[in-house]
Amino acid sequence: MFPAPANPVTRFLLAQPWFAGLPLKQQQALQATVFTLRSRKGTTVLPANETVQGWYAVLNGLVKIESNVGAGRCSTFLGLATGEWFGEGAVLKDEPRRYNVVALRDTELLCLPSEQFRALSAGCMAFNQFLVERLNHKLGQAMAIIEAGRTRNPEQRLALSLSRLFWSGTRQLDLTQDELASLAGMSRQTANRALNNLQQRGVISLSMNRITVLDDAALTDVMLSRSGNETGPPNP
Repeated sequence: MFPAPANPVTRFLLAQPWFAGLPLKQQQALQATVFTLRSRKGTTVLPANETVQGWYAVLNGLVKIESNVGAGRCSTFLGLATGEWFGEGAVLKDEPRRYNVVALRDTELLCLPSEQFRALSAGCMAFNQFLVERLNHKLGQAMAIIEAGRTRNPEQRLALSLSRLFWSGTRQLDLTQDELASLAGMSRQTANRALNNLQQRGVISLSMNRITVLDDAALTDVMLSRSGNETGPPNP
């Protein structure tokens, strides 16, 4: 049995479904060209309106994607945890980044440079299949976020933020309540009340810096307003 590679970048690339089928020479070339960016909690890793260097993945940590909405205000619309890729749209369209990427905890990003991204897109079927799956998944996330912002109350919005649509790999989330509130676009106080309500109903459990989803079906019921305890979305 071969030992696992010690380099975290190599381990990450080997775990990608499109990487293993590449010729060894191409694998080595990719490993030589990817690079990492480190950022401390609360800082902007990648500012909006800058030239995009490539396709990014969260090697470890947690970031949020936010857009500037004027008057010094920002709107958060997505959180990305370890293992998630982002930024393919800007690379495909060869345009400046339209959003800020902010570290919610100490974070390290991996960047696959644009040139290598385009080469893979031009010649690797497995890479394109992976890319289409990611784009389709993000379209579903975007539609859910738009709907939640217009029609759902805080408890429903938090249920969406905890759902498998955004956290498919785990049901035990190492998130603080501050981080989740930021991702859901609400104050910590509002998030705390909604989380406590969900815990009292046995949907989740809360502990120090950890939120565990106990009942996915009940969480879905909250999202879709099928449970009897929601007050329902506010009137327009």
